[in-house]
Amino acid sequence: MLPMSVAQIAEVVQGDLCRVPDPGTVVAGPAIIDSRQATPGSLFIAFAGQHLDGHDFAGTAVAAGAVCVLASRPVQAPAIVVPDVQRALGQLAAWTIHGMTGITRICVTGSSGKTSTKDLLEHVLARMGPTVATHGSQNNEIGLPLTVLRASHDTRYLVLEMGARGAGHLTHLTELVPPDIALVLNVGAAHVGEFGGLEATAQAKGELVEALAPGGVAVLNADDPLVAAMAVRSAAPVLLFGHATEAQFRAEAVQMDTGGRPHFELHTPDGKASVGLRLLGEHHVANALAAAAVAHTLGMTTAQIAEALSSAVARTGSRMQLHERADGVTVIDDAYNANPDSVAAALRALAAMGLGRRTVAVLGEMGELGDQSAAEHRAAGVLAGQVGTDVVVCIGGRDAAEMVAGAAQTGAVTHLVPDPAAAESLLRGLLTAGDLVLVKASLAANLQTLVQILIAEPRSVTLVADEV
Repeated sequence: MLPMSVAQIAEVVQGDLCRVPDPGTVVAGPAIIDSRQATPGSLFIAFAGQHLDGHDFAGTAVAAGAVCVLASRPVQAPAIVVPDVQRALGQLAAWTIHGMTGITRICVTGSSGKTSTKDLLEHVLARMGPTVATHGSQNNEIGLPLTVLRASHDTRYLVLEMGARGAGHLTHLTELVPPDIALVLNVGAAHVGEFGGLEATAQAKGELVEALAPGGVAVLNADDPLVAAMAVRSAAPVLLFGHATEAQFRAEAVQMDTGGRPHFELHTPDGKASVGLRLLGEHHVANALAAAAVAHTLGMTTAQIAEALSSAVARTGSRMQLHERADGVTVIDDAYNANPDSVAAALRALAAMGLGRRTVAVLGEMGELGDQSAAEHRAAGVLAGQVGTDVVVCIGGRDAAEMVAGAAQTGAVTHLVPDPAAAESLLRGLLTAGDLVLVKASLAANLQTLVQILIAEPRSVTLVADEV
C-alpha cells in the first residue's frame, strides 16, 4: 500500500475509529485478507465468509504486526469500522489509483485465457518498468482492489485480470479502476449458464471496452466475431490481433514442436520476428498475440516483444504444468479451471505432445454451463476421441457420464468413476511407463489433490522452463 495513516484511511472509507491508540500510525505494508499473511505495517481486511469470519482473527493479525483492521463491527484490536467492508476496500483502491498519474492500467477479460495472458503481460512489460499484476485469478471485487493496493509510486504498469459473472460486473470494476488499455480475448461458453447465452456474455464482456476514455486503446481478437464486433462500442482507437488478415498483430507459420510448444512468426505494424513459446498448447498463440499488441502500443519493438515472449514460463499453478515421474509417466497439471474452450485446447495440446506415447485424459466436470451442460460435456468427450486420446477417464456424475458417452462413440477406451479417490485407485493400476496424462477440470472438482497424489509417487520432478 501507499503509506497512509490510520486516520487518512478512515477518512477515505468514511469509517469510524475504534480502539485506535494513535490515529497517526502509518500503514505502509500490504493489505491482506488472511491473518497468516500479516506483517509489520499491514492492514488486515476482515471479511465474514460462509465458513470463517475474519473478525475472529483480528487479534492474531495485529499481534503479527498489522497496524489495524478494516472491519464491519468492533473487534478486540485497533479497527476502522465501516458498514460494508467490500465497498470500503473498493473505495480505498479507487482513491489510491486516482493518485497514481504515472501508471498505465491494462485490464484483461475474456471467457478463457485471462490468467495466462495476464502472466505473459506481466513478464513482457517488466522489461520496460516496474509492473504489478493480479495474483493467480484474483479477478473479482475483492482481488482487484487488493492488486491495486500492491502498487506503489514506482509502479509503471498495472495489469488487472477482470472476471465477470453477469451484466454490470465489469462496469463496477472499471468504475474502481478505469482502463487505459482494454483487452478482450474471447467470448466462449464459460459461465454461459450464469450469463444466459453467448450474446449476453459478449454484451457483458464489452463493458470493458465501453469504459475506455478516448485517449485509451481497445485490443480485440479479430478471430472472434463477437469480440471484433465490440469495436463499435469503443470511444478509443481499436487494435486487432489474431490470424485474420485485418489483424495488425498476426501469427503466421504456426508450428508445434514435439513437446507441444508453439512456434510462429509474429507480424506487427513495424516488422516481424520469430517466437518460440515455452508454454504448452497452441491456444497460447492467441494469448501471446494479445500481449504483443499491448506491449507494442506501449513502445516495445517487435524484436523485443518476440524475445520476451520466447522466455516466458507458466507463472500460475495448475495451468498446463508438466511433471515427470521417475517411472517415465508424464503428468500435465491443468486442473485449476475448465470450460469447453479450455478443455478443447488442452486436449489438442495432449495430442500434439503424445506422438508415440499412450495418452490418458483425466477429465472432471465443467461448471456453470446451464442448459448446455450435457451437450457441452458430450462434445468434450467426442473431441477427446477425435484428437486421438487413447484412454479417457471421467470423474463425477451425470455430466461425466455424458463425456464418457461422447468419447466411447469414437472408439476411445473410457472409464467413469464417481470421485477423485476412485480415480486415484483406477490410475494406480492403469498407468504404465511412458504414458502422458492430462488432468483437467473445473476447480470445484478438486482434481488438484489428485494431481498432487499422481506426481508424488513415484517421486517426480517438476520441469523448469528450460526443460519444458
